[in-house]
Order: sequence, then structure tokens, then C-alpha cells
Amino acid sequence: MTTLDQQTTLEQAARKRIKDSHALDGDVSRLAHFYRGWASSYELDVGRDGYCGPTVVAELASAVQTAYFANERAAIAILDAGCGTGLVGAQLKRLGFQLLDGFDLSEEMAEKARKTGVYRDVQGDVDLNGPLSDYSSATYDITVCCGVFTLGHVRPDALRELARMTRPNGFIIASTRKSYAEATSFEDEVRRLQDAGVLVTAQRLKDGKYIAEEGAHYWVFQVTDKANAPTEEQL
Repeated sequence: MTTLDQQTTLEQAARKRIKDSHALDGDVSRLAHFYRGWASSYELDVGRDGYCGPTVVAELASAVQTAYFANERAAIAILDAGCGTGLVGAQLKRLGFQLLDGFDLSEEMAEKARKTGVYRDVQGDVDLNGPLSDYSSATYDITVCCGVFTLGHVRPDALRELARMTRPNGFIIASTRKSYAEATSFEDEVRRLQDAGVLVTAQRLKDGKYIAEEGAHYWVFQVTDKANAPTEEQL
């Protein structure tokens, strides 16, 4: 087998693992099991498939800090929701952000992120499809969420919980794969939260580069005071 053939075989295998992860229907135990086995090769796989989402999300966070925050970049508190192995955190650190926390459903992926030395704190076994009671409201200036709103992973209504953890006038920066946006009610959820006064869409980059096989939409939401008010279910 030639080197080119070997490279093609590796790329095909990586793409298959990525595709397989999209067929898990948000099932916590299946996702945790899948990523337990994938953690060791995850970065190689997504790198082979041209994954640039973390760079785009970090650059958007940089632009938001420059445009909207008086605080120096090193003083901006950021939550990396669904941090995986820490790819977004590494890009944020490169751009001068220092106060980074992260969480992920997979303890094995979270351990990889811890070992980067980029984060203050990383928690594993955190399911974004449920309430995150361990995270206080109005804590972070910016919440980033890359590669999480994708098929088989996190439901659109998780956006509400991201808004709760973000400070009023803070920002959420999220990617949504095109296939996810087309197959789910993400845009309906955005409209619902806008109508409720929880957030406003400050920017949307449509059909941006994401991974070789598919593009993504990138969203920048500004959070309002209402994001931290109790929901009807909590009253």
C-alpha cells in the first residue's frame, strides 16, 4: 500500500468515526461509551478531516472581546461548554485569554483537556442536555460551544442553559453543523429565546468553513438580564 493509499484509508476511517458519533441520538450512556474509546485518536481524526471550527469560534471570541468589553482579554472569564480534548481552549489561550473553564460529557475527553494546562478547571461527566446545577447563573463573560450542537449530541434547548450561566450583556458563541441546523429546531429555539427576551442574535456567519465534509453556521448571541431569571418550570 502506498503512502497516499494509507493516508486515504486513515482519512476514511476518521470520517467514519465522526459520522458514527452522529447516530447516537443524544443517548448519554452511548455517547460516553463512544467517546471513551475515541478520546485517544479524536484529535488526529478531526485534524485529518480539516476541522477548523475551534479556530473560528476562538477568533469570534477575540472579536467580541475587542468590540464589547472594557476588561483586558486576560480578565475575561470563559466557559468552554463541551470542551472535548481542549481544542478551543488552546486557540483561546493562543489569543491571550487566561480564565478558561470547561466541561464535557466524556471524562476521558475532559482528562485530555486537563492535561493541556490551558484551563483553570475542567469537569467530566457533565450532560448539557440536562440542568447544570453545579454551575452558577451569570458566571461567565463569554460561553463558547463548538462541535456540540451536532447530530446525535445536544438538543437545541440546551442553549437556554448556556444563557443562564452567562452574565447579562455577555455572549454565547456557538457552532451548528449545517446538517444539524436543517434537521433540528435550533433556529426555532433561537427565535423562542429572542421572543422571550433572553438573548439577541448579534451576528451569524452562515455556511462557514468547519470540517472538510460539511460547513457550519456560527452564532454570536448577546445575553440579557432575563437569561438569569427563573424559568416557569423553576417557579
